[in-house]
Amino acid sequence: MAEAKLIKSSLKAGIWEGVLTLSDPDAEAPEIQVTHRDQPIGGHTLIEIPERAGLYAFQFVIPSDLINDGVETFLFTNRETGEPLGSCVVLAGDSVSDDVRAEIDLMRAELDMLKRAFRRHCIETDAV
Repeated sequence: MAEAKLIKSSLKAGIWEGVLTLSDPDAEAPEIQVTHRDQPIGGHTLIEIPERAGLYAFQFVIPSDLINDGVETFLFTNRETGEPLGSCVVLAGDSVSDDVRAEIDLMRAELDMLKRAFRRHCIETDAV
């Protein structure tokens, strides 16, 4: 079976666009399944690019009713094998800025902890 890669090219007006490439240009393109919270979603197309063997244009219309405060993730997989091909992540609303700030604060705290531990390790190993 040919290896497939889905590469994002743009997100405009709620339409995620990408290009599906196959390692074997003569192979058949996989059927792409789009899921959101483990539920399949429609609204996507896969069209072969006539002048380029093994390349396909993929479009996914993000359903407006699935855009909410917070993070929404849409997964693109090979329907037959379940192999992940890509994803689309949408961040929206005020809660996102609070989540991001909290995550950055946590990362800073962890980095400070690691720096202290590393410095302590350096001092202890030099003293020996």
